[in-house]
Amino acid sequence: MSSDVIVLRPDMPMLEAKEEMRTKRITGAPVMDGDRIVGIISMSDLIDAMENGRMDTRVIDNMTRIVKTVLKDAPVTEAINQLGRKGHSRLPVTDQDGKLVGIVTTGTIIRALLHEMDVSFQKKEAERLHTYRASHIFEDIVSDDTSLVLRYVVDDKDFSNAGKASSMIKRSLQRLGVDPALVRRVAVAVYEAEMNLVIHTDVGGEIVAEIRKDRLLISAVDHGPGIEDLTRVLQPGYSTAPEWIRDMGFGAGMGLANIKRCSDMMKLMSEPGGGTRLDIHFVFGKNDKSLQGG
Repeated sequence: MSSDVIVLRPDMPMLEAKEEMRTKRITGAPVMDGDRIVGIISMSDLIDAMENGRMDTRVIDNMTRIVKTVLKDAPVTEAINQLGRKGHSRLPVTDQDGKLVGIVTTGTIIRALLHEMDVSFQKKEAERLHTYRASHIFEDIVSDDTSLVLRYVVDDKDFSNAGKASSMIKRSLQRLGVDPALVRRVAVAVYEAEMNLVIHTDVGGEIVAEIRKDRLLISAVDHGPGIEDLTRVLQPGYSTAPEWIRDMGFGAGMGLANIKRCSDMMKLMSEPGGGTRLDIHFVFGKNDKSLQGG
């Protein structure tokens, strides 16, 4: 649970609420009238207001009014059930008197569970005399060409989940013993590719990571409208993102430039009406001996 809760007022203009969410980098917030929770604004509510020209209205006119809460002393399973059953990504936490004391999100729960799992894993591993490392997959499986393929679906305009694919790929590489400096480069490049799918497509797409013994191959593919001028989109600062996307702090036109800077090879393929494919390659170096039998 996060006890530092950013809240919105019912009479706050939507433009002000959008700016508050952008600067605080949050995807939703409870709406408070004094000490009483009267609603919640999500990224979906904000996007709906922007797309339908309601940014001159108030928060109370756009918020979700039926708000589910969870008591601070409730077991974490209750919060998980509430979030899963209602499809929400955040849940206000209250005390017995109904006073807001915090907020729990799917992200905070996942991080807490991953932390507990990691602590448990480390404890068990420390008790073993011989630890099997994930990187041994490239030593213990005999084949002419061994690879590990990770596939992630990315939905368009899903800002609440944007970045999950890059985070999971980053974690997988860390578990495989890849050099931390390379992991950081990969994380930046994949995040930018993931955000491109979220921002610029109408149908979303997928990110595929193929981990080989000596290299990492990333593909970001969508079946959207395609790109008319590849030369122009590769220019730093050029963006086709709509104004409301740029108002949220995204779509600055530096994504492909950052990907090219971080990767060992980048190739962009697209044609109008034929979708887009972005291939990004990374070569494992001498610091990645765990993948190469060192």
